[in-house]
Amino acid sequence: METAQPRTTAGERTHVRVWICALILLLSTVAYADRSILSISASGIKDEFGLTTVQLGFVLSAFSWAYVIGQVPGGLLLDRLGTKRVYGVTLVIWSLATFLLGFVGKFASGVAGVVALLFALRFILGFIEAPSFPANARIAVMWFPKLERGRVTSLFASASYFAVGIFSPLAGWLVSSFGWPWPFFVLGAIGFAAAFVWVWFMHEPRRHPMMSQAELDYIIAGGALVDIDDSEELRTKPHVSGAVVRTLLTSRMLWCVYLGQYATIALSYFFITWFPIYLVQARHMDIMSAGFATVAPALFGFAGGISGGWISDWLIKRGWSVTFARKTPYIVGMFAASSLIFAALSDSNILIVALMSFAYFAKGLAAGSGTWAVVTDTAPKEAVGLAGSIFNCIGNIAGIVTPIVFGYIVAMTDGNYGAGLYFVGAHCIVAALLFLFVMGPIERVGGEEPPKAARLEPIAT
Repeated sequence: METAQPRTTAGERTHVRVWICALILLLSTVAYADRSILSISASGIKDEFGLTTVQLGFVLSAFSWAYVIGQVPGGLLLDRLGTKRVYGVTLVIWSLATFLLGFVGKFASGVAGVVALLFALRFILGFIEAPSFPANARIAVMWFPKLERGRVTSLFASASYFAVGIFSPLAGWLVSSFGWPWPFFVLGAIGFAAAFVWVWFMHEPRRHPMMSQAELDYIIAGGALVDIDDSEELRTKPHVSGAVVRTLLTSRMLWCVYLGQYATIALSYFFITWFPIYLVQARHMDIMSAGFATVAPALFGFAGGISGGWISDWLIKRGWSVTFARKTPYIVGMFAASSLIFAALSDSNILIVALMSFAYFAKGLAAGSGTWAVVTDTAPKEAVGLAGSIFNCIGNIAGIVTPIVFGYIVAMTDGNYGAGLYFVGAHCIVAALLFLFVMGPIERVGGEEPPKAARLEPIAT
C-alpha cells in the first residue's frame, strides 16, 4: 500500500497523538454542549411560549430520537468514507442547526408551532451529530496503542461533564443578560470555528505532516490500526459480513455493555436536560445560579471519567485481565452513583449539589472504564464504526426515554421531582448487577488479540 510518510525527522519522538486527543475532546465538548444547552434556555422558552413539562420533555428528547436513528447509517458512512470527511461535514451542519434554534421565536407562532419547530431543529441536530462518537472511537483505534485507549476514550466519554462545566455558566449568563436565544448563537459560532480546526489538523497517522516515524512506529507496535482511514483501504475493504453483524447483535457480553451505556446515558441525560430545570422549578434558583450550580457535578464527573480510564489502563499494566480491569471500576462506580437518590430526601440546595457531585464522579468512573473502552478493545477492524454505532444507538435510547419519562413522572406526581430521581438512580443498580453477574468475560469479537500488560510508554511522555 502506497502511503505518504511523516515529514518530521525519523529520530525525533513527536506527540501528535496528544494533540489529536485534545482535538477530539474539543469536538466532543462542542457536541455535548449543543445537545445540553437547551436545558439552560428551557426555562426562558417555557415561560415565553407557555410550554408544559410534558411538551418540554418531548422537545428535550427530540435530539435522541434522531441520534438513535442516525447511529447505524452514520457508522456505515464512517466505515466507507472515512472519519475526517464525515466528521467535518456533519460538524458544520449540526452547528448551523444549533445556530438556527435561536430564531425559533421569529419563525413560529403559538405553542404548537413553537414545539414543532423546536422538535424539528433538535431532531436535525441529533441525526447529523450521530456519527460523532463512533468517529471518536475510530480515531482512538487509529491513533492510539491499546494501552492508551482507556484514557483516550475516558476523555471523550467525559466530554459531557466538561461541556456542562464550561458552557452552563456561560449560557446562564447569556440568558440572564441577553435572552434565551443567545446560547444557541454563541455555540453555533464555536462549532463553525471548530470545523476549521478539524480540517486543518486532522490527518491519517501515516500522512500527518507533524508525525515522526518514531511515533508512528510506536503506535503501530502498540496495536493502532493506522490504515483504517486510508483512501485505498476504504475503496477496497469488503462489506461487513453477516456473521460479524450477528455477533455484534447477539453477544451476551456486548449486550451488557450496550445496556451499561444505556444506564450511564440515562444519568447523563437527566443531568443535561432536567437537572438545571429541577434547580429552577423545584429548588427555586434563578437561571444564572442554576447554571453555576451545575459546575461542581460536571467537574467531579469529568474527574471521575478521567480516573476511570487511567485506573483501568493501570490495572492492565499491573497484570490484571482486561475483564477485571474494565469491569471493576464500572461496577464500583455505578453502585456509588445510585447515591443520587438521597437528593430526593434533602431540603438543602448545598447538600443536593454535593450529592450530585459525588454521584457524577462515580458515574464518570464507571463510564470512563467500562463502555467505550470495551468497544474499542473488542470491535473488529472492518466494523469499528458500525460496532460503535450499534453500541451508541442502544445506549442513546436512554436519551429518548429519560427526558420523557421524567417529565411524565413530574407531571403525574404534581411536581415531585424526587420520584424522578428514584427512577434515574435505579438505572445505576441494575447496570452494576448486569456487569457483576451476567456479562461474563470481555472477549475479542474478531481481529487483533485483547490488550495485555505491555511495555508501552505513557501517553504524555
